Amino acid sequence: MKPRRCSRSACSAAAVATLTYAYAESTAVLGPLSPYVEPHSYDLCGPHADRLTVPLGWAVVRLEAEASREGGREVAGDDLEALADAVREASRRGPETPRRGPEPPQGPPGSQGGPQAPPGGRRGHLRAVPSPS
Repeated sequence: MKPRRCSRSACSAAAVATLTYAYAESTAVLGPLSPYVEPHSYDLCGPHADRLTVPLGWAVVRLEAEASREGGREVAGDDLEALADAVREASRRGPETPRRGPEPPQGPPGSQGGPQAPPGGRRGHLRAVPSPS
C-alpha cells in the first residue's frame, strides 16, 4: 500500500494528520491520520499541520495522535477517533433546517385563511378540539 501524501499543493511529504471541517460549527478538527481516505477531509504533513490557520471566528480542535491526558485519566486513541468520526459525520449531514415557529391562526372554515384541520384532527403537533357548544 502506498503511503498517503500531504494534500497541500506542491508538497510531496508523507501525511501524518487528517483535517476535517465542521462548517455548521465553524470548527476545523485536526487529528491523527484517518484509517481511510475521505473526499471531504485533507491529509497533511507535519509542517503543514503545525502551521494550520483557520478563518477569523473559527475554532481549531487538535487531537493528539498519541494517547493524551484529560482530567487526569488516559484518553484512548479509540475515543479520539470516535470524536473525529462524529465531527466528520456531522459535517456530511450539512446544516439542519431551522425549526419554524407556531403557524399563524386560521380563519373560519370556508374563509381565505388556508387549509383547516378536521374537527378533532391533528395539525403538526397540535390537536384541534371542537368547542363544547
